[in-house]
Amino acid sequence: MAGMTDTAFRRLVKRQGGCGLVVTEMVSAEGLIRGIDRTLEYAEYTEEERPIAIQIFGGDPEKMAAAAQIVEGMGADIVDVNMGCPVPKIAKHNAGCSLMREPSQAVGVIAAMSRAVQIPVTVKMRAGWNDDERNAPTLARMVEDAGAAAIAVHGRTAAQSYSGSADWDLVARIADTLTIPVFGSGDCIDARQVIEKLASGVEGVLVGRGVLRNPWILAQAADIAAGRRPREVTLEDRGTFLRQYIDLLGDERVREARPPAVNDHAPAISHDRWVINKIRALGSWYTKGLDNGSHLRTAINSAESLPALQAAIDTFFFAPVTSR
Repeated sequence: MAGMTDTAFRRLVKRQGGCGLVVTEMVSAEGLIRGIDRTLEYAEYTEEERPIAIQIFGGDPEKMAAAAQIVEGMGADIVDVNMGCPVPKIAKHNAGCSLMREPSQAVGVIAAMSRAVQIPVTVKMRAGWNDDERNAPTLARMVEDAGAAAIAVHGRTAAQSYSGSADWDLVARIADTLTIPVFGSGDCIDARQVIEKLASGVEGVLVGRGVLRNPWILAQAADIAAGRRPREVTLEDRGTFLRQYIDLLGDERVREARPPAVNDHAPAISHDRWVINKIRALGSWYTKGLDNGSHLRTAINSAESLPALQAAIDTFFFAPVTSR
């Protein structure tokens, strides 16, 4: 979700309904401690998003504890530890899912953080590093004993990344074993899948990529859970969401807009270009499953100005069907 689920996007999803907890993009513990502006921006949130968890990554217990104190000082409801990211540039620093390969280090991180703050410390992990190291059941019990208040398990290994299928049987076994809440993640692309996964015995379901494709998935799942017909989302609804997202991004202050983890010498870009790049990134997900979605992707990726981007969106979502 890095680079995708910024505060503007999270607010819009929250407004659709059905969202019980909001989690920020990954934030570097090192960057928080050093007070790096770009890192602090990733941790920004609004009161509208509560309850909010700020998600941090790192592998040093002392630094993670210090970062947790900063998160607490920022007023967050929860500090979440990412032990699930499979991306090499995160994992190579003994952070993300690579921390699962060092259980004693992972336990030390959670214990230090739990002692350092009053807010809940939660953990996000995967099934394991690979099929030979599927240690989530063991590590989950260890971090529970170390003070974790809740755990989220994505049912794939780091080696799988997002290929294959998530092992929800594994997630369910962990939920049945622990006394703290266990949340599951993986393969929730439509609202009915969210409801099916809730029936596995987990306390809740975390949805990532499914929300990028359909920001109404949580509201639709809430409808189904309440015995209502899930809300139908029209093309106009989808177009309005993009318009509102552009407006919210436009309200944010001009920043040095560079992708996460790019070196600090990368050139800054204009605010308009930053907004265009954000919509392009979302568009790769948002257009999936739409009739003529590839046409919209092409139009968005070809837009070189905000007016051109807005025109492409308006033409696709609001023009007569014959002109799409």
